[in-house]
Amino acid sequence: MSPFFLSLRSVWRALALGAALLPFCVAVSAQMQARTVRLLLEPQPPTALVLTTTAGGSLTLSPKTNEGLLAFSPKLEPQPQLATEWAISPDGLRYTFKLRQGVKWHDGQPFSSADVRYSIRTLKEVHPRGRSTFANVERIDTPDAHTAVIHLSKPAPYLLYALAASESPIVARHLFEGKDVHANPQLTAPTGTGPWIFKEWVRGSHIIYDRNPDYWGKPKPAVERLVIRFFPDAAARAAALETGEVDIASGSTVALTELKRLTAKPDLALEEQGWQYTNNVTRLEFNLSNPYLKHQKVRQAIAHALDKQAIINVVQFGYGKTANGPISPDLERFYLKELPDYAFDLKKAGQLLDEAGFARGANGQRFSLTADYWPNSNLYRRTAEFIRPALARVGIAVTVRSQDAPAYLKRVYTDRDFDFTVNPMSNLFDPTVGVQRLYWSKNIKKGLPFSNGSGYSNPQVDHLFEAAAIEPDEKKRKALFDEVQRIIVRDLPDITLFVPYNFTIYNKKVAGHTVTADGTDGNFADIEIKP
Repeated sequence: MSPFFLSLRSVWRALALGAALLPFCVAVSAQMQARTVRLLLEPQPPTALVLTTTAGGSLTLSPKTNEGLLAFSPKLEPQPQLATEWAISPDGLRYTFKLRQGVKWHDGQPFSSADVRYSIRTLKEVHPRGRSTFANVERIDTPDAHTAVIHLSKPAPYLLYALAASESPIVARHLFEGKDVHANPQLTAPTGTGPWIFKEWVRGSHIIYDRNPDYWGKPKPAVERLVIRFFPDAAARAAALETGEVDIASGSTVALTELKRLTAKPDLALEEQGWQYTNNVTRLEFNLSNPYLKHQKVRQAIAHALDKQAIINVVQFGYGKTANGPISPDLERFYLKELPDYAFDLKKAGQLLDEAGFARGANGQRFSLTADYWPNSNLYRRTAEFIRPALARVGIAVTVRSQDAPAYLKRVYTDRDFDFTVNPMSNLFDPTVGVQRLYWSKNIKKGLPFSNGSGYSNPQVDHLFEAAAIEPDEKKRKALFDEVQRIIVRDLPDITLFVPYNFTIYNKKVAGHTVTADGTDGNFADIEIKP
């Protein structure tokens, strides 16, 4: 590339960044910026509290103010947060938590077991995953202000792992009880027990949190202010990292084309830990009501027509890894390595389509499909565009269709007006919470997002998932999930295309940003600026 074009690109980045900074510069003084850590987040999330949503950006914001009972190490080992001790009864039906004493909400009110009871009850009612996560909760006893006892109707061996702040936030009962949860201003201006106190949200620009001087973990945090920055423009995001205007950014906000150049900067570095709690995969999900895709051999043919490694090389610029089944290889406790692989084989794909009764027409085409993709990242559009010529080679014409997020969710999960879609899904910390929702026939519910969009129904798979959900023996649970993986790979309601490359890029002057399994979705109590 000529120096002229390099110069133009630098000018564009500078202009984009300068425009994005105007409202922010007014809000934050130079003196305060010197004691501030700035996190890049995109897209701007709908709420700052995850009581009623699982939106990605909200998962990052919420733990900064509202903590969980537990945190988790990168090996998913439970660690104290608002709970200091916990015990599970031998039959798996009673969880007892001793709560941290001397904790106050940001408004000065004392934290107690009544807040825990209210939060878990509410999560069970209104949280998208909480409905199933806490489905077996019968009651919550509070024998004193610092003890909470959860009683279950059936064992829930995944329950302990669901108690991180990003999944199950503890909220202040006195600010929610008797009010409409979905309209509560706490969702966008939360009051918590965490290390950061919400100060302001300027839509399209930034969110400011100030250090909590009364935090139970004081003298943490060691920084005076945490600022969340929003840059819709990709060039502005890269420029903000280059110039030091932001200090930390998760991989989803950074174009992979920029990664090598950015990490070549002496003040920037990569962190690959901090994703063990989410375990994302990218998948192609079929609508099994489609007259072509309802045929198993057609779905198998599509699987054989896709070169997964080529998808990684082209779409992910070589970053990421392949996966064969519904459970990510990063979820090592439950991943089954010995799964059939639909190897890239165009001849086999054509043979299967012929056997299914869909021969090529005079124009070489067999039939046409439309591909929809989750619009919140360029990655999914690029994946859909890769699939289009790949399937054309076996006679399937594909049209790639674009829409915004609300239109996509309505099309796929309410109207079911789609053929196949490219989307991301989080396996999370346990298949009962993160994987079952995608294949369980009871999750074929109109308007329920990020669930069983394919319409897949297999009574054997339902039984295996339901048995695993209440099986306390981990080896037996693993065997049940192994069988689930074998059946789903055989039936192919979807195709797991790849595991994305997960990373955080950060300025080397900032430390303590990735200390738990949820990385930048943690509470940032340990964050500091090196001298």
